[in-house]
Amino acid sequence: MRGGPLEAGEKVLMIDPKGRKYLCTLRPHDKFSTHLGTIPHSEIIGREEGAVLRSSGGALFVAFRPTFAEYVLKMKRGAQVLYPKDIATVLIWGDIFPGATVVEGGGGSGALTIGLLQAVGEKGQVITYEVREDFLRQARLNVEAFLGKVPHWLLKHKDIYEGIEETLVDRVVLDLPEAWRAVKDAAQALRPGGLLVAFFPTVPQVQQMAAAIENEPRLQLQEVFETVHRPWRIQGLSVRPALRMVAHTGFFIIARRLSPA
Repeated sequence: MRGGPLEAGEKVLMIDPKGRKYLCTLRPHDKFSTHLGTIPHSEIIGREEGAVLRSSGGALFVAFRPTFAEYVLKMKRGAQVLYPKDIATVLIWGDIFPGATVVEGGGGSGALTIGLLQAVGEKGQVITYEVREDFLRQARLNVEAFLGKVPHWLLKHKDIYEGIEETLVDRVVLDLPEAWRAVKDAAQALRPGGLLVAFFPTVPQVQQMAAAIENEPRLQLQEVFETVHRPWRIQGLSVRPALRMVAHTGFFIIARRLSPA
């Protein structure tokens, strides 16, 4: 994401005095409106990030380009998105590296896809399988609104449960309700040493996935875990955990492709 003055057509994050965040697209003749008043987009366009603007109601707002994490939480959703903490876990534990070829099962709203595309870079490739046409459309809109046109992204309107066409890929990432149905095809698609990463919200799903991996001789189960993000509230001498937190969202299963020998 580049710096410089904010431009028409860009996404901008407006933050009010209480820290509430609003995502909008800058258009020269539009207005940003909340219960605290309005700010013409023309007053935002051309300003540097971090500019402080006063609404018609007298409230002060700060304008920034959204970070990836902020965009994920505010963008329009077709399917439920992975939270930023979960996307970060996929990228690190899945070892998504520049130049990697990654097959993604389930495009959803495109949140994880954005992270994968940024991680593999222009020399890598992400191939996304999505069976629902409405999810496919929303994922494309969200990805391109954040990254623009992405030539190293191949979006397939196909059911990954019916097979993976690619071979010798570096990573297979599955965010599907019945990902165990894709285990054999994932094993076939992965190169030796390649990683399979799967995400599930419930324990029964984890059990079925682990059983499918243990019954697949080409894969070795590596890890099963979850992550928790606990924010803190700091106001002067009052320092304590926030009243709200993103606790359990799901479990991760990591498996690795064995050598054919």
